[in-house]
Amino acid sequence: MNKGNILIIDDEEKLRNLLAKIISLEEYKVFETGTSKAALKILEKEEIEVVISDVKLPDANGLDLIPKIKSLYPHIEIIVMTAFGTIADGVRAIKLGAFDYITKGDGEEQIIPTVSRAMEKAHLQLKVQKLEKKLNDHYSFDNVIGKSSLIRQAIELGKKVALTDASVLLLGETGTGKEIFAQAIHYESLRKQKPFVSINCSAIPKDLLESEMFGYKAGAFTGAAKDKKGLLEEANHGTVFLDEIGEMNLELQAKLLRFLETHSFNKTGDTKETKVNVRIIAATNRDLSKEAENHTFRSDLYYRLAAFTIELPSLKERKEDIESLAEHFIQIHSLKNKKKILGMDKEFILLLKNYSFKGNIRELKNIIERAVILTDSEILSSSLLPLEVIHADETSSSLDLSIIEKNHIRKVLQITQGNKTKTAELLGIGIATLYRKIEEYKL
Repeated sequence: MNKGNILIIDDEEKLRNLLAKIISLEEYKVFETGTSKAALKILEKEEIEVVISDVKLPDANGLDLIPKIKSLYPHIEIIVMTAFGTIADGVRAIKLGAFDYITKGDGEEQIIPTVSRAMEKAHLQLKVQKLEKKLNDHYSFDNVIGKSSLIRQAIELGKKVALTDASVLLLGETGTGKEIFAQAIHYESLRKQKPFVSINCSAIPKDLLESEMFGYKAGAFTGAAKDKKGLLEEANHGTVFLDEIGEMNLELQAKLLRFLETHSFNKTGDTKETKVNVRIIAATNRDLSKEAENHTFRSDLYYRLAAFTIELPSLKERKEDIESLAEHFIQIHSLKNKKKILGMDKEFILLLKNYSFKGNIRELKNIIERAVILTDSEILSSSLLPLEVIHADETSSSLDLSIIEKNHIRKVLQITQGNKTKTAELLGIGIATLYRKIEEYKL
């Protein structure tokens, strides 16, 4: 069992070998070298978690190695070895970022516990790095599915504005993925290590939205027993996403505008200002420019938010992305439902592409989830789709004639309650032809 990899840097070979032997007995894998140059080469090749370095090396000062190693490998913990009478070096090493220092000649009763604590911290750092990478990968623009020109244009705008602190207004129909887009902007910005807080302005009662956003002081109103931080303060140095901002009342809009201009606000019942540094991303499915003209939305707030707008296309404007989005949702829901789904048949895809999707991506996701739950096959077939999708605009030229014929036969069979003779009569075809069609279309 290997509890971790350790690199010892010391030009005193006998002492180095002794230390390596002591540490190896604790089931650590130990690498050794006598110079800083050789140490850096080992760090390039091996996955080292803890470095133990002497201060005095033949080609460098061990203290100078600390910031160099930490900049290249932030997860590595460094223990500095100091000679008798140079404890000041140890103190300086801690200030430079070392985990701890040990005095040469200390017994294993001090060395092993120090190494153990350093390894534990290094493993924790690695775990955090992996989680952060996974989180960043999950929410990055690389995870926004679609190759249509409209979505690619929106992504390019999002990537550019992510590198700034500018407020952003996301426009688009319900279900076009505005929150996912806001998350991508946050996780590709310099604020990605800080909180992303989402506030749905339509989901919180209007009389509670102000205290949720800005917080309140104890005694500000009945029931306010203690101070409460608002979500803006909770998100300090991060990003706040205000979804459905068109639902915000005019009085609260004025307070938000002042915050955007000053980065400060007064909690309900507080006379002292609270300053926070957050980025605002807002979203709406309304035409705020018209509402500003009609004085149902503050024009000064609109112009402040609309300094950088990104419009997300509806699904019917990016039909070429429907298949790849559907495949993505099949992967998600097949794992969730512990099923092996390999894909969709041609008719399933054609019917999806022919549908208008008033609920956009959200509706597509729900349709795929339903199909995955219902299927007993590895391929999703059109019979698993809701009736409104199957019968949508059957005269559309984008739908194969064979699909129109199949759906028409299915309808007549339903009307006749499966009576083949009556169905053939109503369709004006021979019974043999009907049986052939039923077999062909697997009805």
